[in-house]
Amino acid sequence: MSRDTAATAADVVIIGAGAAGLSLAHRLASPAAPTVTLVEPPDGPLRPAERTWCYWDRGAGELDEAVSASWSRLRVHGADGRSVTVDPAPLTYRMLRSADFERLVHTRLARSPNVTVLRATAHTVRDTAGGAEVRCTGPGGRTLALRARHVFDSRPPRALPPARTRLLQHFRGWFVRTATDRFDPAVADLMDFRVPQPRHGLAFGYVLPLAPDRALVEYTQFSRTPLTTEAYEAALAGYCRDVLRLGAYTVESAEQGVIPMTDGRFPRRTGAAVFRIGTAGGASRPATGYTFAAVQRQSRAIAAALRAGRAAVPPPHGRRAAAMDAVLLRALDTGRIDGPEFFTGLFRRVPPERLLRFLDGGTSPAEEWGVGLRTPVGPMLRTALELPFLPRRPAPAGPPTGEKHR
Repeated sequence: MSRDTAATAADVVIIGAGAAGLSLAHRLASPAAPTVTLVEPPDGPLRPAERTWCYWDRGAGELDEAVSASWSRLRVHGADGRSVTVDPAPLTYRMLRSADFERLVHTRLARSPNVTVLRATAHTVRDTAGGAEVRCTGPGGRTLALRARHVFDSRPPRALPPARTRLLQHFRGWFVRTATDRFDPAVADLMDFRVPQPRHGLAFGYVLPLAPDRALVEYTQFSRTPLTTEAYEAALAGYCRDVLRLGAYTVESAEQGVIPMTDGRFPRRTGAAVFRIGTAGGASRPATGYTFAAVQRQSRAIAAALRAGRAAVPPPHGRRAAAMDAVLLRALDTGRIDGPEFFTGLFRRVPPERLLRFLDGGTSPAEEWGVGLRTPVGPMLRTALELPFLPRRPAPAGPPTGEKHR
């Protein structure tokens, strides 16, 4: 059974127990799979705080037990105050809290004879003859050497890869409870541009209603540098007061994060037997920050390859998606397109189910051509033509990145 242990050998070692690490362990939790050691950080500063992940899916899913809320209608508010509400059926937008996801996966891992969970702090990973070795500090301060044929590392990268465009999606969210009913639980507000816009980049509100008097309310920016906590708090307070007009409310909890929006190429392999997964392996969609769905696709593919006797980490996003994202990021960064107008226009002009598939990289070339014709063609074409001539520059030292709920 899965248990805390000082095991030193396995077919696979997975480092990290965020969305990527847990998802891959979950996919490998079956008797026919290789033996797995999942290295989770112990309680303390290295263990991430509870966070939220969202994704869209159709029909019943294997993670539904951990889904805390879902919405069949989505809304975008333009900077001009006009809104558009769409029904992307058969897709629904779903919200997972990390604690619920962890409980679900750990329950399933505990029933798996091939998975061992180890509470330890991983330090170094190196290739060895026939595999790789992970050095970590285990219970009681002991140094452990975990040897495996393959290592999948989900820890955030120390530096972002060289890129032509490098933005950040940074946010702070409040779980609020209002004194009176203020939210429509049937509609999720994906982007609300009725907030003051920064001089560079864009900003929007994000509201996921959990009940008529409860919601996750978030302030997000796409820009080059994150804000201070005090600045996020001020922006959130203004959004709740001046735009949402919530009246009296209490903040029950908060979450905050940063995720890269870059056309840099994240290495998916850092050694002969060492692979990067999740955000560290480029799973975050560069133009939107959505990560969870790509992590699930990547985990399924890795598990299938391991069961077939080989190790491979496929690109989390296709080449066409990466190329389109690079153009959009550059156009946003240069100011050639107006961000609020661009995203609002997509929701007003593109069939909603097709748009969500487009944002998830699941559309055909013909569908993508149709979406492209509903964007500012001139600025986007100019940007596409200049990109091949722009150098990829190393990233400056900056804030750490993490998994966001998009």
